[in-house]
Amino acid sequence: MATLNITYNGLSADCTFELDADVPDADVRRIAVELVRTGALPGLQIANLPEDAFAHFVVDRFKGANGEPRLYLRPKVPFGA
Repeated sequence: MATLNITYNGLSADCTFELDADVPDADVRRIAVELVRTGALPGLQIANLPEDAFAHFVVDRFKGANGEPRLYLRPKVPFGA
């Protein structure tokens, strides 16, 4: 099981499901669009979300406290390197 956290328009929501931690970033973005469109994320549903809504978002990958994969889909920030 992996947890995908999506941050969009100032809102953030988690979804836990079967997902390979090594899934390509493009697939994470595609999956995120479908999750947001269908309302699978509590508090974050946008039925008409554009297909490219996450095109310029970053996918961060971490391990949770118990070693489970955690993926974060977030907007790029103008600082940091």
